[in-house]
Amino acid sequence: MQARFSVDSGDFTKAGSASSAIKRMLKQLGVKPAVVKRVVVALFEAEVNVIAHSYGGFIQCDISPEKVNLLVQDTGPGIPDLDLAMTEGWSTATDAVREMGYGAGMGLPNMKKNADSLQISTAAGKHTEIRMSFSLKEGEDGVS
Repeated sequence: MQARFSVDSGDFTKAGSASSAIKRMLKQLGVKPAVVKRVVVALFEAEVNVIAHSYGGFIQCDISPEKVNLLVQDTGPGIPDLDLAMTEGWSTATDAVREMGYGAGMGLPNMKKNADSLQISTAAGKHTEIRMSFSLKEGEDGVS
């Protein structure tokens, strides 16, 4: 099963739309609640990062019997220092974004904590591509 979602820059009214839709899909497929929660937390963080920090992008979700694969790609401006961005509490969010309750600097760390696999490709002045996967197999990576 596949789904693709467009994510617009700066449109916080739609923050969580893709993660909510994927949550419904996973529940309908009978995915264990603990796994659904991990997917949704990681994806919501990525979705908000695209809205807050990029010029827009998309989310691609591929669900197989074995795993959920997510691709989140934006159109720039990239992350100048990925190691620093992975630090809990570090953020480049504007004051306006923080006033809306976002930008606490937990996005990338929460993705790392929840995904079974996380790959980030980025550089200053380029787009950012995030690939996450979550196992759906019994007994693997937090699935009980």
